[in-house]
Parts: sequence; C-alpha cells; structure tokens
Amino acid sequence: MPDQQRVALVTGANRGLGREIARQLAARRIHVVLTARNHAAAEEAAAEIRGDGLAVSSTRLDVTDPGSITAAIAELRRLDILVNNAGVTDGDHRAATIPASEVRRVLEVNLLGAWRCASAAIPLMRDQRYGRIVNVSSRLASLSTMTSGTEPAYRVSKAALNALTRVLAADVAGAGVLVNSCSPGWVRTELGGPNAPTTVEEGAATPVWLATLPDGGPTGQFFAGHTPAPW
Repeated sequence: MPDQQRVALVTGANRGLGREIARQLAARRIHVVLTARNHAAAEEAAAEIRGDGLAVSSTRLDVTDPGSITAAIAELRRLDILVNNAGVTDGDHRAATIPASEVRRVLEVNLLGAWRCASAAIPLMRDQRYGRIVNVSSRLASLSTMTSGTEPAYRVSKAALNALTRVLAADVAGAGVLVNSCSPGWVRTELGGPNAPTTVEEGAATPVWLATLPDGGPTGQFFAGHTPAPW
C-alpha cells in the first residue's frame, strides 16, 4: 500500500456490519485491514471486497487474545482508523439471573476487547498526530432508555464502552486523535436478526462517517446518525 494511503483496521469484519464498514471505507480509497477470529473467514470476506477492485487485506485478530492484537498491529506501518466493531450479546438472559460466566464473556469482547485494541493503536496514532477510533455501541447502552432487564450484560458492556470512549478521548486530547462511539441502529445481521429494520448499508453509515471525520471534528461523543445521542 502507498505510504500516504490511510489505513483502517476493523474488528469482527468477516460478516454483517463489520464487513460493510470495511467495504464502505475501502470505497473511500482507504486501505482496510479486515480482521476476524478466524483468518480464513477474514480472508474470504476480504477477497469478496477485493473482487470489486477495492483495497482490502486481512489478518487474524481475536479481541480476547492480547497476543493476536499485538501481532496484527505489528504488521502495520501505520494505522489511521480503528473501528471496534466486534461484539456479542447475552440474548434472553435477565439481569437478576444471568450467570457471572456469561457476564464475563460479554464484557471480555465488548469492553475489554475494544480497550485492548485502542491501547495498541493509540501509540501509532500519537506518533503520526492523526487517528480516528470508532467504538460501535448501541442505543441499548443509553442510561435514559435502560428500563428493561433483558440483555443485561450487553447493555452494561456497551454503557461501559461509552464511558471508555469518554476517557480515551480525554487521554488523547490534543494529539490529533478523535474517539467517538455510535449506535448503528437495529441492523439486519446475525446479531440483530432478520426482523431488524435497518440494512447493513444504513447501519454502516455512521461508523464510516466518524471514521473519516475531518480534523477538529467531534470527540468523546455518542452518536445515532449524525446526531449526538443521550448517554
């Protein structure tokens, strides 16, 4: 890839929303490193996107495996954009009865995985005085609408991801790095299910917008569409 070309890394990008985010970023002439826990799955998705003449490569990255994160980042000469898209849900569990092991599983991916990736990416971004970090969150994380006991680990993990967005943005203030979180909406993916009203193309639009913000753009905020959403 040309040294001046922007480079983006997208986690959980072998299918659904992550793959569409990767495709839309690549369509903007950004070189996208598409990642997944299984390298073969990541490469299959990357090959499909390359079939459209877009610049995409692939590598293995499991957000629960610090070694795989270190290895994936070490392959890169530069990293301009990180999209923390990888996520899991606890489905039909209820807050009062969910096993602690299930809570840990969800937090490990949705919160700690994103935190590990950001921590690995930020040194490169600081060095080049440019970076965009997008944490894919959810409206279910909004404290103003948290009136249901369903999907408790998912809700809490995404609320914590929003808090991480705030503290990371404060930590890198003045370094040219913008950190934001967003809700893509209820998207028709394997996670969202077939009844979701939002297409993957529509759901990817906000993460892609935040990933390509101009200098001086917003940071430390939570968005739904282009509009700040309540924490």
